[in-house]
Amino acid sequence: MTHYPHLLLDIQQHTALVTISNPPANTWNADSLNGLIELVHELNANRDIYALVLTGEGSKFFSAGADLNMFADGDPAVARKMARLFGQAFETLTDFRGVSIAAINGYAMGGGLEVALACDVRIAETQAQMALPEATVGLLPCAGGTQNLPWLVGEGWAKRMILCGERVDAATAERIGLVEQVVPTGEARATALALAAKVAKQSPSSVTACKGLIQAARSNPMKHALPAERELFVDLFNTQDQREGVNAFLEKRAPHWKNA
Repeated sequence: MTHYPHLLLDIQQHTALVTISNPPANTWNADSLNGLIELVHELNANRDIYALVLTGEGSKFFSAGADLNMFADGDPAVARKMARLFGQAFETLTDFRGVSIAAINGYAMGGGLEVALACDVRIAETQAQMALPEATVGLLPCAGGTQNLPWLVGEGWAKRMILCGERVDAATAERIGLVEQVVPTGEARATALALAAKVAKQSPSSVTACKGLIQAARSNPMKHALPAERELFVDLFNTQDQREGVNAFLEKRAPHWKNA
């Protein structure tokens, strides 16, 4: 099995459980970011994988974001390289063809929150704390935070968190739409895996098409996406999954997806 620096991979049926493992705070560095890119590409190529669950090792941190030691000497060349790598890694995660779920089991700070924002769904434990505190150290969120956060929570809360450095707890995060569900301490991973199991009941071909259409709403006018929606509906009739799904329903049995 391929080794991914600071990332643990556990395949559970049709779900890839990925654990950020870089103690003590599960920070990101160049090795783990490159590892994430490679991991997602390989999962995309594995037709048996329908969902990805991302969580942090231990009970305190989901991820504290970037290892700031990388930026201590103030080298702009290093900053440019790392900003591009953070962006590439988290955008690759966003483009995962299946459903990605962040199981936030503790502090999610800076790049740690940005990687959760790159996922499709976020589940947080009740003790979790979330923030984008980059401006506190003279930086800014460079891995999608300034764009993904306002899409989820609106401009006002995005400005409170990014411009004012406001940290939010799990209850507030759920109220403002930053996370979709709050669960008791220690239950985020199991809850995320249960949700991922529901994904396996959906046609993976349909999920990929639907995900692309939903995400297109961020950047395209509705009048552009609606024709694409209709065309992708017809395109699904060229898949084995479409025929299997309809016939399984008519025959009152569970479908057997081929992701093809």
